[in-house]
Amino acid sequence: MIDPEIAALADLSRPPLTPAGIAERRAGGRVVTDAELTRGGSVTFTEEDADGVPVLVLRPARSTGPPVLHLHGGGMVAGTRRTDLHVLAEWVEELGVVLVSPEYRLAPEHPHPAPVQDCYRTLTWMERNGFVSPVVAGTSAGGGLAAAVTLMARDFGGPAIRGQLLICPMLDDRCDTPSSHQFLNGTTWVRTSNITGWNALLGDARGGPEVSPFAAPARAADLSGLPPTYVDVGSADLFRDEAVDYPSRIWRAGGNAELHVWPGGCHGFDQLAPDAALARRARAARIAWLTAVTRRRPPPPA
Repeated sequence: MIDPEIAALADLSRPPLTPAGIAERRAGGRVVTDAELTRGGSVTFTEEDADGVPVLVLRPARSTGPPVLHLHGGGMVAGTRRTDLHVLAEWVEELGVVLVSPEYRLAPEHPHPAPVQDCYRTLTWMERNGFVSPVVAGTSAGGGLAAAVTLMARDFGGPAIRGQLLICPMLDDRCDTPSSHQFLNGTTWVRTSNITGWNALLGDARGGPEVSPFAAPARAADLSGLPPTYVDVGSADLFRDEAVDYPSRIWRAGGNAELHVWPGGCHGFDQLAPDAALARRARAARIAWLTAVTRRRPPPPA
């Protein structure tokens, strides 16, 4: 059941995403203005090039804190480096972090591994340019990419990552958890949409035995050696079960993870209805975790 306040404020009428609707979904994306990014002058931004990947860099107008690499959502097929940044500029304003948002390539024109390669390339660019030991964060498809980039940094020997923040992450191409079958209509991201996104990224390989954990992090056999992790998801989100399983497996591997399941939250509820009480609680909990993790001593260089 979706929280009544969320249901009243959010538009849940968007039709499921199909391959034929990808172009329309891209064209219909919300355009974040310069004024929204700067938040009345408390935030500045620059457009930069991260080894061929266009990035947007948000900085606090005053003191500068630790960096955050944020990877946007969009089901692997939509979104831009500005997606959701009108909400995430709050992190820059309140915490003083420097936020880097790349324009990774999108499927189906650029299937796996192109999107995650762009994200990892941005991470290595950040290290070379003084943005060391970032938190890697992402929403929806970006949450899956954030988890994948963190696995790559562990397996490839760096760069060092301070923590990973996964918001309603898209982690499992098999689409076979109970919650992936539960939400067929009446919410913002349903089973048809999810299969469309994964098929665009992986083609005929989706659901098969050879899918890389760098494409679908739920496929990783080993979740040890990861940095502090924060995962949150709504109870009415198709990604609920895979998002709950991921930190559970980190705990079993001896790692540090924090999990929040927001009762009545649908996919993307905090962006669709930012003034709802549930959305405010979710954003406050993320900021509290970010505050704690960015104040810790950063990990040593890999």
